[in-house]
Amino acid sequence: MYNKATLSNNLRVISNELRDRESVAVGVWVGVGGRFEDDATKGAAHFLEHILFRGSLKYSCTEIKGFIEGVGGNLNAFTGEEQTCYYAKVPAKHFELTLDILCDMVFFPLIQKNDLERERGIILEEIKMYNDLPQYYVLELLDGLVWPEHPLGKSLAGSKETVSGMNRTDLRDFHRRHYAPDNVVVSVCGNFSHEWLVDFLEGKLGNFPSQKREECLPFKGLQKKPRTRFFRKNTEQMHLALGIPSLRHDHQDIFALAVMNVLLGGNMSSRLFDELREKRGLAYSIYSTTKTYADTGLFMVKAGVDNKKLVEAVELILKVLRQLRRSAPKDVEFERAREYFLGQFLLGLEDTMEHMMWIGESIIERDRIRTLGEVVYRVNSLTPEDIRRVAADILKEKRFNLAVVGALEESQEQELQALVEGGGKTA
Repeated sequence: MYNKATLSNNLRVISNELRDRESVAVGVWVGVGGRFEDDATKGAAHFLEHILFRGSLKYSCTEIKGFIEGVGGNLNAFTGEEQTCYYAKVPAKHFELTLDILCDMVFFPLIQKNDLERERGIILEEIKMYNDLPQYYVLELLDGLVWPEHPLGKSLAGSKETVSGMNRTDLRDFHRRHYAPDNVVVSVCGNFSHEWLVDFLEGKLGNFPSQKREECLPFKGLQKKPRTRFFRKNTEQMHLALGIPSLRHDHQDIFALAVMNVLLGGNMSSRLFDELREKRGLAYSIYSTTKTYADTGLFMVKAGVDNKKLVEAVELILKVLRQLRRSAPKDVEFERAREYFLGQFLLGLEDTMEHMMWIGESIIERDRIRTLGEVVYRVNSLTPEDIRRVAADILKEKRFNLAVVGALEESQEQELQALVEGGGKTA
């Protein structure tokens, strides 16, 4: 199903030819993100992502956007903790130009001083925007609780001080150290030829020298007691995020965690949605999600609730988590969650963009792809007891981290602290 190749300089290529499609989706993945930064360069990976759109040796900023959007294509990028991805989706006949643009952006950026100053101002406004939005700022507070004094616990965008202090030399050095072929994966899905793709990339990038990949700072912290952090802000709604350290991305129980997440808060049939929104009307938005990294992970519940119902909502969330730790889900509920996960996975692979993201992320993270058959087999091999076992292992009271942003009263802070420290039980 998938074609793999490695260029002479160790750049990896993964592709899926779908000749019946009208589109091609391509991603250039770089194995670097926020957790590779020190305190002085916090935000460098995100800053560099912005700058690369400002122009390369072959294409100007206007041409980069115009050539792709001018043929009906989409162009974008994102920075994570462990990867940065530059991606596009275009009609198949425009694939060659699009691939050339992305490769030129990533490997031959100009990084000019005047562009640096323009983009610096934009990023500083972006930081202000997210700090002003409580539903986003609460996530930043939570990361700081889960990964204290570690790059994972600090803002991907950096701070006003670090972004203001970075110069052209800093970003050029960051690019030189991390944007090397050994640390890059090109993933493609759609109507194209894999053989042509490899030949093109060898001709375009084959002379770019390889170098040893730098390692990020490992996370070795072991949480021994619950943590809370409250930020008072005059809002009409309380925004809470409850996080628990979880599994790394290659853990043997990763699919049990995925199904557990669906069951608890992954859709409108989930326990948290049903209990907090449908039955009690405590929240408009309530869901759970997961993050996975090379050596750690996070399970998180996030909600926006009425200011006066905050304590009641947190108490109910903790009760729902405690129930799954103690008792395996019934067969009907388990089957519904498992089928939802598989169905969403299969539907995603029908889209060239989602499929490209799946194979690219797999190679940059693990250097291997879990095939469709492997995923289906492993998920279908799960039992209700597997879900309870993983819940009991992850959802431990001493590992709870609660962050809240809103118009908190002192009495609410005290009640929440007592709830979290008591494992969800009122005094």
